[in-house]
Amino acid sequence: MDGLVSSGDRPRILVTNDDGIDAPGLRALVQVLLSTNLYEVLVCAPDSEKSAVSHSITWRHAVAVKRVDIDGATAYAVSGTPADSASLGISASLFPSIPDLVISGINIGSNCGYHIVYSGTVAGAREAFINGVPSVSLSYQWVAGTSNINDFKLSAEACLPIISSIMAEIKNQRYTERCFLNIDIPTDVVNHKGYKLTKQGKSSVKSGWRQVTSSTQGGRVLSTMTMDTNPELSAEMDASPVSGEYLLFKRHVRGAPVLEDDTDYQSLLDGYITVTPLGALSPADIDCQAYFKTLVAGFLESSTSAL
Repeated sequence: MDGLVSSGDRPRILVTNDDGIDAPGLRALVQVLLSTNLYEVLVCAPDSEKSAVSHSITWRHAVAVKRVDIDGATAYAVSGTPADSASLGISASLFPSIPDLVISGINIGSNCGYHIVYSGTVAGAREAFINGVPSVSLSYQWVAGTSNINDFKLSAEACLPIISSIMAEIKNQRYTERCFLNIDIPTDVVNHKGYKLTKQGKSSVKSGWRQVTSSTQGGRVLSTMTMDTNPELSAEMDASPVSGEYLLFKRHVRGAPVLEDDTDYQSLLDGYITVTPLGALSPADIDCQAYFKTLVAGFLESSTSAL
């Protein structure tokens, strides 16, 4: 974390997301951060919807970057992915200095359990973490018919104590470099039960495929956690014509998430703001190591006896 928070400077926070630079969650987060008058706010986010692109990056061609007017912040829209946006934002190629903290969000829909793997929001924070910059991903449990746009502002305000604590730890050079945080805010944010340290569970919405006649049929999926759709928040969808020689298929929900006690998604449904430390590695369970140790030994014996 070299070069972070110099004496007398306002801490620099870089905001990114996967819903796009015009998304209400990002705009609410930026405005709440600016309203504290404590931070210099930078924005580097995708120029369009990039939900569920996971940690994909742009490699074969250049990304296009355009200055965007967000009052009080220095903001750029990027033609690439959330990971591209975070990487560019912390590179000191676009902004003159490296941010002290990266916040990715606020996502439209929660990111818990196995769905963390798919999340572009979490990937934006993970990219910063991999490159040595402290980071947090924020997601709001949007529920169609219950949630409204103002809930993003309330979610950002509810997370200010966490952000303030992290910034204090960074300033005092005590903040951990071993993980980043994934934070999910419950639907009824006004009546949340407080902050709860949780662990990543294995919850996942079971999905299947159905044949459709149009690429826009069924609306935009707002959350990989619930596969919820809502036209109120839908950006302009890709309605490009598809040749008649192609068959079109779209995901649909086949079952509700399986819940586990004392994990991120269950705690979120219980009304807590969940705080889940994550790493960037994907080690298997310890019993898998033991299993494959025996199996690999068998490979070696078989290959030796075949000689």
